[in-house]
Amino acid sequence: MHPLLTLDRRPVVGHRGNSAHAPENTLESFDQAVALGVDALEFDVRLTADGHVVVHHDPTVERTTGGVGAIASLTLGAVRALDAGARFTPDGGASFPYRERDVRVPTLDELLGRHPDTPLLIEIKTPAASEPTRRLVERHGAEDRVVVDAFDAACLTPFAGSRIAVGSSRNDVARLMACALSGFPVRAVPYRVVCVPTSYSGLRLPIGRFTRILERLGVPVHIWTVNDPVEARRLWSLGVRGIISDDPGTMLRLRAATGASGPTS
Repeated sequence: MHPLLTLDRRPVVGHRGNSAHAPENTLESFDQAVALGVDALEFDVRLTADGHVVVHHDPTVERTTGGVGAIASLTLGAVRALDAGARFTPDGGASFPYRERDVRVPTLDELLGRHPDTPLLIEIKTPAASEPTRRLVERHGAEDRVVVDAFDAACLTPFAGSRIAVGSSRNDVARLMACALSGFPVRAVPYRVVCVPTSYSGLRLPIGRFTRILERLGVPVHIWTVNDPVEARRLWSLGVRGIISDDPGTMLRLRAATGASGPTS
């Protein structure tokens, strides 16, 4: 069973890898997170101009690389030529330890092959990336270790009928919130997991109510992005299962200290 799909685990998930300590969504970041012992890796995928699925969060490359332009307008060769460690700084700009260290934007194909046993949470950032992502996951035989989710429900439609587990979209969360606030009973949902922040656009989500409603349906709730141990403790006390963190090492140590990793029943 994928650790994100069960109610008897408290998984710690590396958000874009070990992104508090290494350039996000890079093999270096993912390697560090796996070495720490994370239960799963979370990352984002987009499609290049020539149809390759790459692991990258933003629509453009300026924030995290030394280049400019939109992923959708760049070829894979152009994306791979970028320095994905150029902007990472752990100390507010005093140093850039990964600059010019051959840190690149990886492809999904690379990541699936590099960590063949690691559970994955893949956020589909654009509908164009959905079908190619499904084909890659199936080609690697990774269906049982992958969960996909997306803000846009259209990104999830191509996974209907596949063995790949699907999370909730923003529309699903809005419907769940309406039920949680109105007391309207929820008897079934079209997704197997919910991965949400604690708030959308400044509006706090009723996380405790979410967990109580969904637990009856066997659907776990995971929260991103949690880097504060006090907040992680609070969320676990509300019944949240997974903590998706930029600093998974801290969360793993907290879980070990609190005994939160064992069965919750």
